[in-house]
Parts: sequence; structure tokens; C-alpha cells
Amino acid sequence: MRRLKPLFDNNREWASKKKQQNPHYFQNLAKGQNPKYLWIGCSDSRVPANEIIGLEPGELLVHRNVANLFPHTDLNCLSVLEFGVRMLKVEHVIVCGHYGCSGVQSAMEDHHLGLIDNWLRSIRDTHAQSKQELATCPDAKAKHNRLVELNVLQQVYNVCHTTIVQEAWAEGHSVCIHGWVYDMESGELHDLKSCISSPEQLEEVYRIQVPPS
Repeated sequence: MRRLKPLFDNNREWASKKKQQNPHYFQNLAKGQNPKYLWIGCSDSRVPANEIIGLEPGELLVHRNVANLFPHTDLNCLSVLEFGVRMLKVEHVIVCGHYGCSGVQSAMEDHHLGLIDNWLRSIRDTHAQSKQELATCPDAKAKHNRLVELNVLQQVYNVCHTTIVQEAWAEGHSVCIHGWVYDMESGELHDLKSCISSPEQLEEVYRIQVPPS
């Protein structure tokens, strides 16, 4: 018995509508992808990347994980970034968090969750480093929202500190790293005014002297 039959029904309906709008839609998609954007977002089911920014399949490369983190040692994250920047030549990398993120909320609390506690460790680091600022927030929701923003800003820097991005800059490839937050209560995006496009915008200790090729 096919218990997921409704999903297959939905797929056929979606594919049929696309072909009615454009008979060559899937044939064109199958030829390859050329996205200008790489989205690094949270795996929360309420944050569908393509729909939020109104892009079609093929226009947005997507990587998602719990709490939109970009650890320097995560080969999954690094592989997606390298594929996007080096192979597809994306022009913009968007790190997007969201208010109401349960991963961020969990990192603010002291109870044991299991394996995911290790994944969320970097958010606890950000929380500890920003303790004084967070203490000025008027209530728990404001504190949570601010930590969501601070986490995004830290992940933006983590992306910029990689050899992948800095080598691209050294080779003359224009790529900008942005920090955004999605507000589920309004459905709107908030720009955190974090747009980094050159090593000069980074602390000197994080700049990598890439040898000429």
C-alpha cells in the first residue's frame, strides 16, 4: 500500500500545471542550472527558501540545516559552498535565519537534548560572547530574536573566513555574503545590513594571503 500517495498526486498535479504554462519547462530545467544565489538557511519546515523569495527551480541553490549554521569543519556545508562558488559561480550567498527558531531557543536553555547539543554549541558561544548586549533586551522574545540575528551575523563571517570565498575574491570573482532574517509572523524578510564582498571588510587575522595562480 502506497501510504504517501497524496504526495505523488500533488507532484503530478504540479508537473501538469508547469507543462500547461510552458510545454518545455522540464526539458529546459534538465539542461542544467545557473543560479545566481546560494541560500544557507534553517531546515525548519515553515521556511521554504524558493517560495519566500519567489524564485523558480534552477534559480536558487539551497543548503539547509538546524539553525542555519556554517561550521568551519562541516564538510557538507563546505562542499555546497565550493560547488556554488567555484563551479556554479554564484554571485550572492545568503545566510538566512528566522525568528522563532527552535534551534536558537534550545541553545539558550540548559536542558539536555542529545546529539544536537553538540551541533548547537556555536550558538551557545555566540550567546556567551554577547551576554551583556542580550541582557539589555526587554523580554525573552526580544532576547531570542536578537540571538537569532547575532547567530546569522556570525555565520556570515564564518562563510567569509573560508578559503573557498577568499580564493574566489583573490581570483576576481565577485561574490557577496548577506545576512537576513525571516519573520514568520509577517512573512517578510529583514536585511541585517551585513553585506561582505571583499577581505578588506574582515578582521586582519582572518584574511588569507592567497598565492597567485
